[in-house]
Amino acid sequence: MRKTGIIGGTFNPIHNGHILLAVYCKEKLNLDRVIFIPTYTPPHKSDKDLVSEVHRLNMCNIAVQNHVDFSVSDIEIKRKGKSYTFETLTSLKEIYPHDTLYFITGADMFLTLEKWKNPEIIFDKAIIAAVPRNSSDCKMLSSHYKNFLKPLGAKACILDEPVLSVSSTFIRENIDDYDLIKSLIDRNVYEYIVKNNLYKE
Repeated sequence: MRKTGIIGGTFNPIHNGHILLAVYCKEKLNLDRVIFIPTYTPPHKSDKDLVSEVHRLNMCNIAVQNHVDFSVSDIEIKRKGKSYTFETLTSLKEIYPHDTLYFITGADMFLTLEKWKNPEIIFDKAIIAAVPRNSSDCKMLSSHYKNFLKPLGAKACILDEPVLSVSSTFIRENIDDYDLIKSLIDRNVYEYIVKNNLYKE
């Protein structure tokens, strides 16, 4: 039985924070692989500055190409419409019935999971892996799990170390200043952005 990590998001663009998150979770949870899943349309975010799903999928594939245990799925892009996690995890469980799925989430999302669409299905299909923003988050995440998520049937792993926080907005706003953002984004992803004239006013 394989342990498969799932990281969803707009990846607009994918950056080193996403990759470091995957590396950290893979090592900490002893995952066999991590699958990145770019959304088609995020249910809770404005699509302002959101480049096409094709570009975001391509950037994800570029970013993971040197990581043998990382891959990218277009499952939400093919489904189109708003990307709901419960639907994605249900489909993945059908594709990988023998895998244990770990849905990797940051602190902000973890603290709202009970308000997501059909959270009980999310909790039935996957173990939630929560990554804190800072060292003081762990107690708050543990309390939220105990009081809100566990009563709904959730199983969760709350990791104990924050991971590099990177703002996609900051990268988009400074896309013309490579020296400023070069530590935040894969060089090949940056070159793809420039070549395709993305994130320009």
